[in-house]
Amino acid sequence: MKEFAGRVAVITGAASGIGFGLARRFAQDGMHIVLADIESEPLAIAEAALSAMGTTTLAVRTDVSSPEQVERLAEAAFSTFGNVHILCNNAGVAGKFSMGTAGWEIPLSEWQWVLGVNLMGVLHGVRAFIPRMVANGEEGHIVNTASIAGLLSGASPYHVAKHGVVCLTEGLYKDFKSRGLRLSASVLCPGWIQTNLMDSERNRPPEFGAPTDRSLLSPTGLQAFEAVRSAVDDGISPADVAEQVFEAVRDDRFYVIPAQPGMREAVKQRMDAVVSMSNPAVGIAP
Repeated sequence: MKEFAGRVAVITGAASGIGFGLARRFAQDGMHIVLADIESEPLAIAEAALSAMGTTTLAVRTDVSSPEQVERLAEAAFSTFGNVHILCNNAGVAGKFSMGTAGWEIPLSEWQWVLGVNLMGVLHGVRAFIPRMVANGEEGHIVNTASIAGLLSGASPYHVAKHGVVCLTEGLYKDFKSRGLRLSASVLCPGWIQTNLMDSERNRPPEFGAPTDRSLLSPTGLQAFEAVRSAVDDGISPADVAEQVFEAVRDDRFYVIPAQPGMREAVKQRMDAVVSMSNPAVGIAP
């Protein structure tokens, strides 16, 4: 895509972090913005901030784990603006802090919640929006937010969900190109970014269990948790991530990897091991 002014972007998880960074960046080029988020008050604040920039906005409270709510989001976007040109399936949760926990020890409810948001939420967006975008016949772009975790490995719901997003998005890209459609796709694989992802359990539905009780973490576990939080706080800014996404959409680049050098090196080592059929390295990935 080369023309952005007057076109429409839909962004989930848009009230904060990367999502709001994307909204602001696309608004700067004159796009109309549809904001979706599960949190009503932050969503209203984000909408007001964009409106103050002179941006035409629509805010729709949406739980992306619900296909019905994502379908309503699509209906609202298309009925209001006529078409959608950029879809950012960005909403995500970190889940319980489970570093050092074996995959078989993680409760099923945790798998259901994290995969429901991080993987099925993306799929719901794909199913609700892409058929309408294809039918309208205009150029467009899908940006699915995965994680550097989707290029590494781990027996956690977060890693598994993000691997699924990478795979799904690459398949979409191939489908678009092989069918000669005017759509393309990018996958966003961030490293440590300045977001409130570490506090995403504030939105955990009660049926999926209680949030992490940090007072029950071992001294080692608490130290690891604080180390991760510190890395997030010192991470790349959402504005920098949004700029890289904008450039990827403009230049039709598939992979967007705003990540620290150590994470990129870990990805390279893993890919080299895959090609050489070496056994996985033992240890906790960055």
